[in-house]
Amino acid sequence: MKPMGPLPPEFADQRGMLTIGGRPASDWAEQTPAFVYDSAIVARRVARFRAAMPGIDLHYAIKANPHPDLLAAVAPLVDGLDVASAGELSRALAVREAATISFAGPGKRDAELEAAIAAGVTLNIESEGEATRALATAARLGIRPRLAVRVNPDIELKGSGMKMGGRPSPFGIDAARVPALVRRLVASGADWRGFHVYAGSQALSAEAVADTQAATLALAARLAEEAGQAPPLVNLGGGFGVPYFAGDMPLDVEAVGARLATALAERPAILRDSRFAIELGRWLVAEAGVYLARIVDRKDSGGETFLILDGGLNHQLAASGNFGTVVRRNYPLAVAHRMGEPAEETVSVVGPLCTPLDRLGDRVALPRAEVGDVIAVFLAGAYGATASPTAFLGHPPAAEMVV
Repeated sequence: MKPMGPLPPEFADQRGMLTIGGRPASDWAEQTPAFVYDSAIVARRVARFRAAMPGIDLHYAIKANPHPDLLAAVAPLVDGLDVASAGELSRALAVREAATISFAGPGKRDAELEAAIAAGVTLNIESEGEATRALATAARLGIRPRLAVRVNPDIELKGSGMKMGGRPSPFGIDAARVPALVRRLVASGADWRGFHVYAGSQALSAEAVADTQAATLALAARLAEEAGQAPPLVNLGGGFGVPYFAGDMPLDVEAVGARLATALAERPAILRDSRFAIELGRWLVAEAGVYLARIVDRKDSGGETFLILDGGLNHQLAASGNFGTVVRRNYPLAVAHRMGEPAEETVSVVGPLCTPLDRLGDRVALPRAEVGDVIAVFLAGAYGATASPTAFLGHPPAAEMVV
């Protein structure tokens, strides 16, 4: 038997039939496979952030989950949206004004630059070459572009699941070259919007997150001094993790907020009038989503029992362990109508795809489940449907519902 991660707090104490958004999972599972997203859980995460970090802007990184209905629910709760493609930009513009949208990503095409500049969103510039193309596009359009500089920091977020700083990177401009670029952008007449600094993601250590934020403030101040320009906004990145696996502990967001308040109170003078933002995706939406899939077969092989579902890694690549994890570990799973019941057997929960990678639960202990029963995979609100190979083997897409 291999352990599973902890259930999100909204589901941990449920008994009997799983409920999502106040309705039984049997209602949502009339069509499977299906993702169900509870917007009330997202609202609670936003409220917790606001209480812990008053005065800090909250941006939603929509790559975590760009479902239009969820995006419409989240947009009024946050101060900005961060996008990474023209497709995401289009969705963001449908729910928020352009001035509250920023566009990052290392491979922006000319058409994407033009669309962003024409709309009036902030481009996070990722290279000197991209800056040249953006300025040329703006000149051709006769528009003063809103440009920020994405910094490849000389720091990293310790303990993060995905490090994005402190090393050569396709993301952002090496810190040593940033001041010269800022001076160039300002001299061109662009509306310089500040810095975007993202050092890593999926960190559960409050100390590591707070240390990185303090180092980011110091870096932003140093770069601003060298450039001779105070940044209107410093995007401190995000990196807030959620507990997916056994032994993971939730991030102490309140401790992060307390440390950040101290750091901001002591910030250098050049940042005195700057605004600060934190960009979150996973932390806001992961625990709000549940993936429901139905058992289509139950079989024994070599002394091991397999529950075969009508959906798998084609919808939930991350839960299968094939989305950036080095060691395959189990997300929290449950038999949807037997919440809180003791385990009766050890099973492997697999999808319908013709690959041994399609395994959502590796030798997990569950109450007995039969053909026709529904398995719930939790923490499915982030990097689910749109981060998975939905076209692989031609199975139908999962339904997505927002409550």
